[in-house]
Amino acid sequence: MSSKLSWISRLASAAVLISMSLAPALPQQLPPGVGVTVYESPTCGCCGKWAGYLQENGFKVEIINMSYSELDAVHAKYGVPSSLRQCHIAIVQDYVIEGHVPVDAIRRLLKEKPTVVGLVVQGMPIGSPGMEGLISEHYDVLTFDRQGRVSVYARK
Repeated sequence: MSSKLSWISRLASAAVLISMSLAPALPQQLPPGVGVTVYESPTCGCCGKWAGYLQENGFKVEIINMSYSELDAVHAKYGVPSSLRQCHIAIVQDYVIEGHVPVDAIRRLLKEKPTVVGLVVQGMPIGSPGMEGLISEHYDVLTFDRQGRVSVYARK
C-alpha cells in the first residue's frame, strides 16, 4: 500500500512541476520608480489624467508644461514625425511615448526593447488611459522607427 501512495505522490509532484512550467509568465512589474518625463500643453486636461494614470501604475512621473511651439521642438528633438505628434509626449528610458498609450504596452516595450523610437496612440480614443468614458473605442498602439515605418504593436 505504501508503494502505491509513494507512486501517487510522485505522480502528483510531477503534475505540479509540469503545470508550473506551462503556466503563463506573470505580467512584468516595473522596477520601483521607473522615471517618465511627460511634456504637455498647459491647456490639455487629458494630459494630466494620463500622467496620473502612469503614477497610479508605478511610474515616477515628472510633468513639464510648455507652449505648443516648445512641444513641437521636443517632438522634433526625439524624432517624432509630424503625422504622429499628439498633445503630449513622454520619455521613458530611451523610448518616446506619444498620446494615450496604456501601461501594459509600455511595460512590454521596456521588457522586449525593440529597435523603435517609441509607441503612439493616435487621436484621443474614448476608453484609452486619460480618456475614460461610458464607452470604449477600439484603437491601435503603434510603433514607429527612425526610417518612418509604423506598425501595429497592440490592439485595444
